[in-house]
Amino acid sequence: MTTTEQTVTTHDDSALQQKAKDHLWMHFSRQSALEKDGVPIITRGEGHHIWDSTGKQYIDGLAGLFVVNAGHGRRRLAEVAAAQAEQLAFFPIWSYAHPAAIELADRLASYAPGDLNRVFFTTGGGEAVETAFKLAKYYWKLKGQPNKHKVISRAVAYHGTPQGALAITGIPAMKAMFEPLVPGGFRVPNTNFYRAAESGAPTDDIEAFGLWAANRIEEMILFEGPETVAAVFLEPVQNSGGCFPPPPGYFQRVREICDQYDVLLVSDEVICAFGRIGHMFACDEYGYEPDMITCAKGMTSGYSPIGACIVSEKLYEPFSKGDTTFYHGYTFGGHPVSSAVALANLDIFEEEKLNEHVRENSPLFRAELETLLDLPIVGDVRGAGYFFGIELVKDKTTRETFDDDESERLLRGFLSKALFDAGLYCRADDRGDPVVQLAPPLTIGPKEFTEITDILRGVLSEAWTKL
Repeated sequence: MTTTEQTVTTHDDSALQQKAKDHLWMHFSRQSALEKDGVPIITRGEGHHIWDSTGKQYIDGLAGLFVVNAGHGRRRLAEVAAAQAEQLAFFPIWSYAHPAAIELADRLASYAPGDLNRVFFTTGGGEAVETAFKLAKYYWKLKGQPNKHKVISRAVAYHGTPQGALAITGIPAMKAMFEPLVPGGFRVPNTNFYRAAESGAPTDDIEAFGLWAANRIEEMILFEGPETVAAVFLEPVQNSGGCFPPPPGYFQRVREICDQYDVLLVSDEVICAFGRIGHMFACDEYGYEPDMITCAKGMTSGYSPIGACIVSEKLYEPFSKGDTTFYHGYTFGGHPVSSAVALANLDIFEEEKLNEHVRENSPLFRAELETLLDLPIVGDVRGAGYFFGIELVKDKTTRETFDDDESERLLRGFLSKALFDAGLYCRADDRGDPVVQLAPPLTIGPKEFTEITDILRGVLSEAWTKL
């Protein structure tokens, strides 16, 4: 990986902690923890490592938040950002355009499958999903089917925090405090093969399970009425719940169902795109062509914020003539600096063959993590590419999981801090069953796989003794 020496700036940790307590409202975080104990303050990164304000080094096992795919400390990307800002710091793409957005749209269309040729820029993933939701509803109105407004997604799936995207999200606890939400969101089972028995699905044949799960989408479309369903939103590998990959044949059956009932298929690749599964777009790994792709995070490896909704010619066609306008947009969508950074980031992907690197090394990463299956607390290891989840259980034989209080003590009371203290930043999550998630920068290899697994083994072994 091409990085350069950084100038290390020292920080006054106690002063920063006090300022954070006084003024910073963190996202998806308990402010009470900040008030009581303070918060880890990350000050710099290089490659797959990060450092906090006390100077301690950690492995970044989550690429920030499934974001820093090309790794930290890429001076090249910072220099591109500075050069673009000096030339044109900002201009909107509202009735005007600028070269960086045009070139990036062209580049993304060249990667996307089929005729997904039209790129609507946003500033992040939730906005990309919101865009797809609004576009789906408007499209069907323009096609003379105004009742097609409902959307289907999977249980425990996360699709973002805007009001529309939140309606698609399948995590009730994340939505209850904001209800009533945008109407029209409906849920079907996800592809958690490890828990197949709990839903009455096939447990001895993963392809049969995949067909069963896909057919639940058809069942929901028929129950609600095909004339009312606009779109199905699916991640190639579902993040929330702990990295559920699709069984063989699953997406082929979903595509068939969507075509049969005239329903749009949206591939939510906010996490999975740009190398996380070893391709620019993960739908290529699983052999399906969606009507829309939503993406963000890894497009710039986090060096500047951007997102996009990539749309097929079919959906674009009603807007290509006359005075029909999609009255939707964002001030910073397609920002010149972010677009320039994205282009340079994608150059790095191609020059360093990061997608090929992931595809080559993913089986080694999986094999290393699967050595943890000998621990009594580890029930399942699953995922794809550089995107894995480790499900934790009370009983490996019965697959009994932890109740809410136990999960609270295990994940927040011990695991998150213990892993961090041991030098690994990753994610302990219980939006479904308790899992530890890993999504490191795409530049790492076998040496780092072993380092990560050794830390996990030590902390998970200790966690079992505390139960």
